[in-house]
Amino acid sequence: PGEPGCGDLMPAPAVLRTALIFLMLVMSACGFRLMGNRQLPALLEVVFIDLQAPYRVREPPVETHLRALLQRRGATMRQRPGPGVTAIHIQDLNTVREVLSVGSDGKALEFLLRTTVTYRVERDGAVLVPNDLLQISRDFSFNADQVLAKDAEEARLRAYIQTELAELILIRLEARLGRIIVPSPGVVPAVPVPAKPSGA
Repeated sequence: PGEPGCGDLMPAPAVLRTALIFLMLVMSACGFRLMGNRQLPALLEVVFIDLQAPYRVREPPVETHLRALLQRRGATMRQRPGPGVTAIHIQDLNTVREVLSVGSDGKALEFLLRTTVTYRVERDGAVLVPNDLLQISRDFSFNADQVLAKDAEEARLRAYIQTELAELILIRLEARLGRIIVPSPGVVPAVPVPAKPSGA
């Protein structure tokens, strides 16, 4: 057999996979956890998502993506609110398009898409997170000679912005609800016993 050559080296993809696995093991040993694997706060373990959009014909991406994110992290989704269920109310979902620049012929060249949404969180009749407004803006160019392609690009951008909003909602909920301690079922808070009057 001949001396080892370049053909005997480990393929580059295999080297990258090995390095990635090693890095993940090191991070795990040091206490790091990937965001997708981090445990959800107890208040997000059982969730109902209520999107208030009276004229919608299909489920908007913000609702679809938020549900997928929660399920991926181990949450149980409910079809309706109830005892022990955290309700995430999403409302006022709106996207506007604004002109950023125009050409010498007066036609628009760049647009800005601005999407806003308001969410609120309730559980067992209590408001855990009051109305919170989120907003994300993205710009895109426009070519009058490629109307169909640009329309498709705008539709994809609108959907992408909503997925970003879903991720932002979850990040904020983790930060706010993670500080709230949920009592275990069946645990009754201790009631202090009145002190006996002196001399009794």
